[in-house]
Amino acid sequence: MIPVQPLSQHGRHLPQPPVDGRALRTVCGNFATGVTVITTGGPEDGAATTVNSFTSVSLDPPLVLFCLHRQSRLRPVLQKARGFVVNFLTRDQAGLAWKFAGRESARLADVPYHHSAHGLPVLTEALAFLECRLAEEYDGGDHAILVGEVTGLGASSEEADPLVFFQGAMRVLDRDVPAHARG
Repeated sequence: MIPVQPLSQHGRHLPQPPVDGRALRTVCGNFATGVTVITTGGPEDGAATTVNSFTSVSLDPPLVLFCLHRQSRLRPVLQKARGFVVNFLTRDQAGLAWKFAGRESARLADVPYHHSAHGLPVLTEALAFLECRLAEEYDGGDHAILVGEVTGLGASSEEADPLVFFQGAMRVLDRDVPAHARG
């Protein structure tokens, strides 16, 4: 177990060394997340990157966010396009997720995609997608926090299991939690 910050005998927090980035990554790896590929750009400069730091923010207005490394190759393309698509991946798309995860990732042109109503690239075989207008960008240390207003969405008519990320690996869900275990 990782210790919490200790208190002095007077109830004040004792000074602590900064949290090690690798340790933080390891601990946060214990939180299972969905796997998405963010796509953006037009016909000439379409780009994509794998992201698991995605969350829904608000239903009214419809807002979502994800975090992107400040040095990401996707960032200038996204800032130019002023919009992006969040593609939710299926369990069968782990290879695709890894292709877009590295610094030298696959080209968007190498995978099946089509264009949304606003001309943004949507992965054709995604489980679901959200088309977004870039609404805000906030400082998040070595990452940018990007907030998008959802302007379009869609989901596959075929039932498929989602791809998840847990402890540094792509995984699939096993089975539903039995009703008696839900509490």
